[in-house]
Amino acid sequence: MSSQRLMAFGLRFYVVVFFGYLFLPLIIMAAATFNDSRFPTVTPWGGTTLRWFGELAADGSMWQALANSAIVALGVLVVAVPIGIATALFLNTVSSRAKPFLYALILSPLLTPGVIIGISTLIFWRQFGVSGGIFLTVLGQATFIAAYVMLMVTARLQRFDRTMERAALDLGASQWQMFRRILLPYLKPAILSAAVIAFLQSFENYNTTLFVVGYDTTLTVYIASKVRTGLTPAVNALGLILILVTVLLAVVYEVKRRRELTAQAAAREVAREA
Repeated sequence: MSSQRLMAFGLRFYVVVFFGYLFLPLIIMAAATFNDSRFPTVTPWGGTTLRWFGELAADGSMWQALANSAIVALGVLVVAVPIGIATALFLNTVSSRAKPFLYALILSPLLTPGVIIGISTLIFWRQFGVSGGIFLTVLGQATFIAAYVMLMVTARLQRFDRTMERAALDLGASQWQMFRRILLPYLKPAILSAAVIAFLQSFENYNTTLFVVGYDTTLTVYIASKVRTGLTPAVNALGLILILVTVLLAVVYEVKRRRELTAQAAAREVAREA
């Protein structure tokens, strides 16, 4: 066997193993949803059933925890995305020797354990009479999720042609007009991607949330508490629904993106012919 064939075989084998490692747990979790057993497992198979979807529909506590997670994630978007964008724009204008220090300082929450962020957030805000709850959870998560947004927007800004800014200002545009009509459309893909990452990071966060959520319950905290008292395949049913919704949204986005690319290519073709 030649070296090229060996490399090709190794690459295919790696891809198969990687996707198997990635999707096999999800497949097993989805299969356990239809197993007629009170434990979330596929062995032994007790028969095919749909009753766990009914159990999920009747579990009001889980739906309340899911709603709280969605509220917290939306709140984190409102707080973290503007802060991350503003921080990226600020760092993009700094050219002094202090820039590496500022960059490291802003990224430090990403290197801090979530437990430390949760405890410090709770202790700090209790001095002002703010106890644990959804509001404090949003603040605690936004402290490090804003850094993710900053990183993604900064990566996009590094490829931005600054001469477009100067040209717009020379033509009489204000700073706000330049930002709204030139910079913001250019940053739109990065902002949307950062918003999705921020939502998912908030939705699945556990370490920080556990200390600041108070008497409210998010989905991750609720599932963790059910692990101690006994999980049922109703959790698998919820996971399967979330996976299907995620896949559906991804398909819709991809179809929309391809249609936009096709429309742009058609417009360029018409302009070329004209």
